[in-house]
Amino acid sequence: MNTALHRSTLALAGTALALSLTACQSGTGTETSGAAKPEATVASAPVAATSAVDKTAGTAGSGDSASGSTGASGSKGSGAAGATGGKATASTPACAAADVRITAALQDGPPYTHIVLTAKNTTRHSCRLAGFPRVQFLESHKQDVPAVAKSKPATPVVLAAGAPAYALVKLSDGGVDEDNEPVTAFQVMLEGDATVITVTAPGTDGIAVDPAKALTGYWTYELRNGADDF
Repeated sequence: MNTALHRSTLALAGTALALSLTACQSGTGTETSGAAKPEATVASAPVAATSAVDKTAGTAGSGDSASGSTGASGSKGSGAAGATGGKATASTPACAAADVRITAALQDGPPYTHIVLTAKNTTRHSCRLAGFPRVQFLESHKQDVPAVAKSKPATPVVLAAGAPAYALVKLSDGGVDEDNEPVTAFQVMLEGDATVITVTAPGTDGIAVDPAKALTGYWTYELRNGADDF
């Protein structure tokens, strides 16, 4: 009886061992299945990397656009700077009579001894305003009013579209004993252009001019103390 029981115990132990081995083999299969998961993770990594590259490319594109805007801003900045004048080049044409509008205004006074001529570029392109205005006040004095050399600017005057230039013109010394003559309109010519521009004299009754005292300054971007003191 004890011998039979002992054999039964051994048989059961053998069965348990077999089951245990089977279970271990099954566990090995589970580990293999689990090992497939990292492979899936590795496969998805290039997709994420591609997305990152695309995003970076998009950022680079935005940077390029920003750079273009800066360039546009720079261009704008050049038009603004150009409005106050610029550097003359061989391709900059001379201002013709048809390119500018010339007006006159009283300066200082009374007595009014000077007027200021303004030449405004009315075109859509830059032009070079050379020299000084050729002014003739009276029909009885056909010669041009003499220019004052010290008023000549250091560089040529270049007018951007819509920009002005100025020239100071002396009418007289303001004395009552001068041989003044009334002028309601006078003539101006630009250097290199024989076209006569008629300018209306400022003031209700025009201006009083002494031909012997009249002088003109050169065209300049702004009236300068000292250089235009004549």
